[in-house]
Amino acid sequence: MAMDILRSPVSAVRLFNGGATRSRRFNVRATLPFPQQNAKHYKELQAAIDVVQRACRLCLNVKSSLFSTDGKVLEKNDQTPVTVADFGVQALISFELNKLFPSIPLVAEEDSAFLRTRNLAGTVLDAVTDTASSTCKPLTQDDVLEAIDRGGKDAFVFGSKPATYWVLDPIDGTRGFLKAGKALYVVGLALVVEGEIVIGVMGCPNWKEDLSEKSSVEIEEGWDSLGGSGTVMIAHKGCGTWMKSLNSQLKSSGVWTRCFVDGSDIIHKARFCIPDSQTWESLPLTSLFNATSNADNVGSNQILLLGACCGSLCKYLMVASGRASIFILRAKEKTIIKAWDHAVGIICVHEAGGKVTDWKGSDIDLAADHVGRRIIFPSGGVLVANGNLHNKILQIINQTSRV
Repeated sequence: MAMDILRSPVSAVRLFNGGATRSRRFNVRATLPFPQQNAKHYKELQAAIDVVQRACRLCLNVKSSLFSTDGKVLEKNDQTPVTVADFGVQALISFELNKLFPSIPLVAEEDSAFLRTRNLAGTVLDAVTDTASSTCKPLTQDDVLEAIDRGGKDAFVFGSKPATYWVLDPIDGTRGFLKAGKALYVVGLALVVEGEIVIGVMGCPNWKEDLSEKSSVEIEEGWDSLGGSGTVMIAHKGCGTWMKSLNSQLKSSGVWTRCFVDGSDIIHKARFCIPDSQTWESLPLTSLFNATSNADNVGSNQILLLGACCGSLCKYLMVASGRASIFILRAKEKTIIKAWDHAVGIICVHEAGGKVTDWKGSDIDLAADHVGRRIIFPSGGVLVANGNLHNKILQIINQTSRV
């Protein structure tokens, strides 16, 4: 396998230049874009890629009938829209990972209580059965419920010592999943080993081309005409961040493209992502810059806000791919920040050359929640950017906090 990868054609291609933005891209056609001997967690990464791609197919299968079949769109107690795909992805990934790595716990978003009360396990079972790998015996509803609960909040108690575990967000951006395809959503999976994120895989079934130069209105009106057919992004500690198409019918489907964060070093020329639930006016930079979503008319005292992203991981994907320059999130007093909304994004941005810290400049501590590893507590908020912009924005945050 390693020799096959080493013989694969590797070429430096396309230098993208847009103002101060400069992204380097390298293409590799191979099973994975780096030799096995360079990647300590090669086997785990291969398994993670396979199961995330299966999960993306599950999402597309469910989504194809989402707006025509009763019972596919559900509501959780917190009024967050969630789908059979959300539970199905968690069941599928939990089931497949447990077969291969039974000693590694899973930290994930859902538990089966909601499905049990609504008697929806059968619907989820159908979705999982269509995409799961072959098994010695047919899956049952109990198998699905057990797989979901393997990642639930009461499944494992960690303690204060560095731990090894998977972190899964089955669908980050469920609102995007429900918006008739006109916003991005992500299946995100990371592996933490002894407290350190070592691999990450993000699958975005509806990734489109050229989003960074589109306004929110243009994206909404012209979504169907935008090129693209989904993408998978991977990262391995010390091996970089890479992307390839999810569509096996495309000529480029087996080609991995190396990803780098953009090279912007001027704040008002950067492209920003912010949480869907927050406004630009709630963030520290509002004292210096106004915001616009019109890419064709960005004033000298304005910054460009990008649309088409629901959920945090989509925004990490945008930064790691060079499509966006900055993702900034304010930690609200009564809002809990979940580890699965950030873990895989952190390694993808780091391996693409970017930085992720809280607003004090400290690394995100995934072990702050000693018991469950489910919650993070970033001081002030989360800042994701390249090194130059990251330091400049931290300075602005520090200055405005003193006023």
